[in-house]
Amino acid sequence: MSRLPTIDPATASGAAKDLLEKTQAQLGRVPNLYRTMANAPVALEGYLAFRAALQHGQLSHRLREQLALVVAEANGCGYCVSAHVFRGTKIGILREELEANRQAEASDSKTAAALRFAHAVVARHGAVSDLELDIARAAGWSDEEISEIVAHVALNGFSNAFSHVAQPELDFPNVELVQHA
Repeated sequence: MSRLPTIDPATASGAAKDLLEKTQAQLGRVPNLYRTMANAPVALEGYLAFRAALQHGQLSHRLREQLALVVAEANGCGYCVSAHVFRGTKIGILREELEANRQAEASDSKTAAALRFAHAVVARHGAVSDLELDIARAAGWSDEEISEIVAHVALNGFSNAFSHVAQPELDFPNVELVQHA
């Protein structure tokens, strides 16, 4: 059971109802995390607006999922790791690749550099070194793309933090967190 109540889209009213219907239309379902965010419609609205804005950026859908996964793993968010492994497989990312992504690795060196940079942003609360920024640039990431990577870290960090507080019931196949040494 969630620590914050889940709002049922069928009985919601006002802004919460509108936002949950929008979520249903966008995702084809309303995950429990979003149902708990609906306790404060402004929180869900802000999250959905930020997410929607980033979908129009330079980063591919595939990379956005991979970034969400590395951030969720780094933040120890089991709900979000489970959700992004599920979504990653739905868009065709192989399970082995997703497992590597969780540890900031990828079969493609440019993607690996993006994931390592995102992991550094999480681990250092944004205070990355000049060297880490130079490595991302050397891998071929533009300043615009690097800025988007940071934005994805922030977006997913919000959902991870919200999940930690709300503890929504898991509505995706469970994926255990990797234990970091």
